[in-house]
Amino acid sequence: MKILMVLTSHDQLGDTGKKTGFWLEEFAAPYYAFVDANAEITLSSPKGGQPPLDPKSDEPDAQTEATRRFSKDSEAQAALADTVPLSGIDPYDFDAVFYPGGHGPLWDLAEDKDSKTLIEAFYAANKPVAAVCHAPGVLKNVNAPDGHPVVKGKNVTGFTNSEEEAVGLTQVVPFLVEDMLRAKGGNYSKAADWASYVVEDGHLITGQNPASSEAVAQALLKRLQQEQSA
Repeated sequence: MKILMVLTSHDQLGDTGKKTGFWLEEFAAPYYAFVDANAEITLSSPKGGQPPLDPKSDEPDAQTEATRRFSKDSEAQAALADTVPLSGIDPYDFDAVFYPGGHGPLWDLAEDKDSKTLIEAFYAANKPVAAVCHAPGVLKNVNAPDGHPVVKGKNVTGFTNSEEEAVGLTQVVPFLVEDMLRAKGGNYSKAADWASYVVEDGHLITGQNPASSEAVAQALLKRLQQEQSA
């Protein structure tokens, strides 16, 4: 199994003067789910190199088993520091793509032409596309082969409006993930705020929030394993 993980290169939280980036748990938990399943992982980002880490995701109260494992894993840290520029990625080299969240993707990956082209190629080839928390925002401009938004008529989830309100960033983010998915015709659903919740529809797999990251990764692995044994 060859899995591509695409991380944000954006580190500015709007005009607040604060930093953002990817959310550590949403990278670490899926990364180790894939490692432990013996998958071959490639890390990529729009600019390449070290993607910015949301500092809040590295605070003591945000730590999980996976983030603690990452903090002691020099090999994983080296791989993260050397992500491949998205422009150099060939989707045909991979079996699936996974997008970790954090607020960063709302600014760069949601608008990135290389990311859009990549997801459209995966989707057209019936390869799994998975995204968690804010990362379903990367589907904003992605179209299915019929020209309609890729989420139109699809069952999807992502960071809720109420979760965004709870972290006080409703007026800061360029768009609300829940509102965007609904506006693009997605059949959006959600669980209670901060509860793990995953939605699968064909090869599209989405998760609601950081608590969903491990479950989204496992759903992706299950789908790949089913396809390989078919």
